[in-house]
Amino acid sequence: MTADEVDLVGGELEVVGRITVASNATFLATVDGVSVVYKPVAGERPLWDFPDGTLANREAAAYLVSEAFDWDVVPRTILRDGPLGPGMVQLWQQPDAEQDPVNVVADVPRQGWRAVFRGVDEDDEPVTLIHEDSSTLRRMAVFDVVINNADRKGGHILPTQAGHRYGVDHGVSFHVEHKLRTVLWGWRGEPLTDDEVAGVDRVRAAVNGDLGQRLAGLLDDDELDALTTRCERLLRTAVFPGPSGDMPAFPWPFF
Repeated sequence: MTADEVDLVGGELEVVGRITVASNATFLATVDGVSVVYKPVAGERPLWDFPDGTLANREAAAYLVSEAFDWDVVPRTILRDGPLGPGMVQLWQQPDAEQDPVNVVADVPRQGWRAVFRGVDEDDEPVTLIHEDSSTLRRMAVFDVVINNADRKGGHILPTQAGHRYGVDHGVSFHVEHKLRTVLWGWRGEPLTDDEVAGVDRVRAAVNGDLGQRLAGLLDDDELDALTTRCERLLRTAVFPGPSGDMPAFPWPFF
């Protein structure tokens, strides 16, 4: 059975092992033999700024918004019961270890990259946080603005051998207050492309229809209103926003 064919909702979910680098309880599992990530609600750590027990809902909501964009940013994600209780289940995407869409370097490449943040390393040598300048990553940056992603680390971007980039770990998204923390600030202040504007417009329209009805079971009314407001603001300005407010601009660590 292929990943496209597997029934994530009704297939047999079996835990294989725990992914220990994750901050919340996260497990490698299989559904009918296909690898998935399983995050039970019971394993979520309480956060001061997000209601308890809502991170799995936000992961599922991020996938629905990704589908409305029609950009395939988020791997297929659903909510279902499992051996450790209800939680999020997402198709596993094996990253290509030879590709680094986000990196920290001493010398910035001349072409194909954007410098985001300059600092010094533990030896007081200058280093720069960079990310690739690609249409796929631009789309992810737009997606993050719309869902108000508070944790776009470099390690949450999974490159594939085919050149696609998937975004994962969207549990701290959709807050009503500005929470955007990301390593993808390289296009701040630049105009959106026609394709990117069209994607935001698709989401805005979908929130008023079927998408809004599906998200209503995952987010509260204020969060849905804020989602619409972010879409409208982005359509009105048609530029990548920059950091604002009192929130840190970057997640920590970067990866």
